[in-house]
Amino acid sequence: MDRYQVLVVDDEVEIREAISIYLRHENIDVVHAGDGLEAIQMLEEKTIHLIVLDVMMPKLDGIKTTLKIRDKQHIPIILLSAKSEDTDKIIGLQVGADDYVTKPFNPLELVARVKSQLRRYVKFEQYIKSEALHLRGLTLDKSAKQVCVDDRLIKLTPIEFRIVELLLTYAGRVFSIEEIYERVWNEPHYQSENTVAVHIRRIREKIELDPKNPTYIKVVWGIGYKMEK
Repeated sequence: MDRYQVLVVDDEVEIREAISIYLRHENIDVVHAGDGLEAIQMLEEKTIHLIVLDVMMPKLDGIKTTLKIRDKQHIPIILLSAKSEDTDKIIGLQVGADDYVTKPFNPLELVARVKSQLRRYVKFEQYIKSEALHLRGLTLDKSAKQVCVDDRLIKLTPIEFRIVELLLTYAGRVFSIEEIYERVWNEPHYQSENTVAVHIRRIREKIELDPKNPTYIKVVWGIGYKMEK
């Protein structure tokens, strides 16, 4: 990764600008937001690798903003707050923050914490990519046992997940109904045609824009199914 981009969220312009100066000195790009609602909008428009987020803000405070971000993303969040009580730090970490810095803070210490979290994030992203399968807008995360289509989380049963994983792992290869059953259910097939067909139909209803004209899972008449490349 050539350049990181950090989102600094604070309702005090002076603090945002001061943090930005130090981060840019480390060749880190910075964008600003003045409150939580603006920050969430910014995340939808830009690629952000880490968030420095003030707790006490109007409209949407840092705790609620963290909760909303964690519903969709796992990027690192460092909370800033003038409060130094342990309970505030604990709440921040419990809702999903990765680190907590108390105001007033040493800018060099904050920069060091930002760089540390970015290194961890890059390693985590590399691991996730190695544990994921991709095909056009379809992504299967082996470790999290999740499937997404165009960043939309698809709720699959364990059996449905294993069928998608099998077909996606060997995209382009045709599997007979018998082979799908034996690999997914881990038992010899016996009149398994209807069982497999029902599960394929349910998967299509979840991942395809038009289940009657699927773009992912294709039937090869007289043979079986395949994941279309």
